[in-house]
Amino acid sequence: MTIKIGVVMDPISRIQFKKDSTMAMLWAAQARDWQLYYMEPGDLFLEQGKARASMSHLTVFHDPESWYTLGNAQVEDLTELDAILMRKDPPFDNEYVYATYMLEAAEREGTLIVNRCHSLRDCNEKVFATQFPQCCPPLLVSSDTRRLKAFQTEHGDVIFKPLDGMGGASIFRVKPGDPNLNVILETLTHFGKRTIMAQRFIPEITEGDKR
Repeated sequence: MTIKIGVVMDPISRIQFKKDSTMAMLWAAQARDWQLYYMEPGDLFLEQGKARASMSHLTVFHDPESWYTLGNAQVEDLTELDAILMRKDPPFDNEYVYATYMLEAAEREGTLIVNRCHSLRDCNEKVFATQFPQCCPPLLVSSDTRRLKAFQTEHGDVIFKPLDGMGGASIFRVKPGDPNLNVILETLTHFGKRTIMAQRFIPEITEGDKR
């Protein structure tokens, strides 16, 4: 029997074709003759306790000009799928959490969800890395602007970034004597009401990163 794989992701029309890891997964699945079904988070819903979605059959191609086609959308139970890849990008907001609740309902009925929803909620991408200090530059997670300033004074060249972003959005590099330090921290922390991360800048980042 053919394996059916669902993918919950941002609009496939707007992905970065050359670097999107979700595409690599979809190509690999299709190469195994698995059927692919496409959903965006807004397509998911719960009805009478059943997790359902408006989903479209998906075909993917190795063509940077035309990398997918979608069939007509049909409403199906998520339990009709053997596995679902949760590939929605941050921000990790309430809508993201609600999507995991709906996927979790399908998981309870036997559908494999990758990654598991409770893990997605519990393991913030940036905070999770603090469990491996031997692999990280000096860093601080805090909403206290005085503490963040002290970290910058100690380490000089520092990166400040939100905990729920991606793709370089709202990331600031601050060097010693930067006159914009106060406004950067006020903006990122919402005047001390939102927790952010500070890291010592690593010059080697210009050579690329590894994940």
